[in-house]
Amino acid sequence: MPNSTDTSFPQQNGDDRQLVMVVDDEIDMLAMLEQVIKKKCGCDVITAISGRDALAKLEEHSPDIIVSDIKMPDLDGLVLLKKIRERDTSISVVMMTGYGTIDMAVQALKDGAFDFLQKPFDKDHIVNVVRNCLERTNLLRTNARLKARLDGMGASSGFIGQSPALKRAQELLGQVANTDATVLIRGESGTGKEIAARFLHGMSNRKQQRMITVNCPALPENVLESELFGYSRGAFTGANQEKKGLFLEAQGSTILLDEIGDIPVSFQTKLLRVLQEKEIQPLGQNKTIKVDVRVVASTNQDLEAKIKSGEFREDLFYRLNVVTVEMPNLVEMKEDIPLLVHHFLSRYTKEYERKDLEVPSDVLRRLYKRHWQGNVRQLENSIKRIVLLATQGRVTVDDLEALEEQGEPGLQSSAGFDELYTHPYNDAKAEVLKRFSVGYLQSLLASHRGNVTNAAAACGLERQALQRIMRRYGVVSADFKV
Repeated sequence: MPNSTDTSFPQQNGDDRQLVMVVDDEIDMLAMLEQVIKKKCGCDVITAISGRDALAKLEEHSPDIIVSDIKMPDLDGLVLLKKIRERDTSISVVMMTGYGTIDMAVQALKDGAFDFLQKPFDKDHIVNVVRNCLERTNLLRTNARLKARLDGMGASSGFIGQSPALKRAQELLGQVANTDATVLIRGESGTGKEIAARFLHGMSNRKQQRMITVNCPALPENVLESELFGYSRGAFTGANQEKKGLFLEAQGSTILLDEIGDIPVSFQTKLLRVLQEKEIQPLGQNKTIKVDVRVVASTNQDLEAKIKSGEFREDLFYRLNVVTVEMPNLVEMKEDIPLLVHHFLSRYTKEYERKDLEVPSDVLRRLYKRHWQGNVRQLENSIKRIVLLATQGRVTVDDLEALEEQGEPGLQSSAGFDELYTHPYNDAKAEVLKRFSVGYLQSLLASHRGNVTNAAAACGLERQALQRIMRRYGVVSADFKV
């Protein structure tokens, strides 16, 4: 676990130093421990001359660690340990034992003590024990705070996070929720654009009706119009019966046009008419039908650049862009990563019945510090895979490194190739090619939400050729889908 100055980890009390209480009836021992812990561990230290003195000081202070002797005249350490555990189980307790009290120290461990020190002890040893205790207490208290924050948020919004960037997006969605204004939700792949649309719908006066979601890239151009607007019987070959389109399915509700930037220019004019006139014309019919539908669109593309290249109509853009909501990426909401990690670990350990799975602080620290190129979606997929594949009831750093070698999305290191310069040329070249290929495939599939057909077209490869490369490097398209 990071120490109290590690800004990648949520802190307990801002810049507050951690506090250690030392309890012993020997004045010299108290003075020595106070000096060593202050100097070597960078902590504040308070001392207590007896067990009862320690209990009194617990009324005023909330120490991270208590280091206590066992043998004391008024209240022995085992009784003190019990009272500490009744008060706060996150406090790490270390018992100090003299000759002849080893059995008592073992009993203390059974009763919940973190460790014990046998007198006389080496100063370096006490420093290491205190540092380990600080890490344990920090982890326990952080997890408790994260859980409280998650419980306080509730599950209704779908958003997990309290960063300013995410709050700004939520506030804007809330401001326009009860209007019929068209909303354009923009953001990188994996930032939760569909969650934002559902949040918007859930806060609107249309929430009693089911929101309709249209995955625009998944619909070929020749069926897009019929799917959205419907058709009459006999409108085209194979139209054996009338079909109600998705706009009519969304009557009185909300329709999300997901990845609107991928619709063909030939269809954009027809969609523009729907936005302007609030009416549709099913294929095979001469009359139009009025619709009461709130339109929400999303995209991860640069629509302004597509307008310049002639791939997107400017008038359609301005019709869609009445209100724009930008969904932040994980770089912009970095402080929410620990909360997200905790949330997904809780969800998947429960879902896969691995509630006893241990996730040590060094593993959490690496997860917090990762650059998640695929944002929340890839972070979630990575946590899910970690929970599924961890062996022997414990996640290890080796598990993370194994996933990195397999090209797990979001876990790839950004390190260079300096360490390969001492390897045989062919081995080094193969490793460089592997790293490039995995990174390229991850970025490509993230941009196209796991759609291999669209990804192949974008990179200039045949679909089968792209799939062969993916199989060679263990990249799975499903990891990049919503």
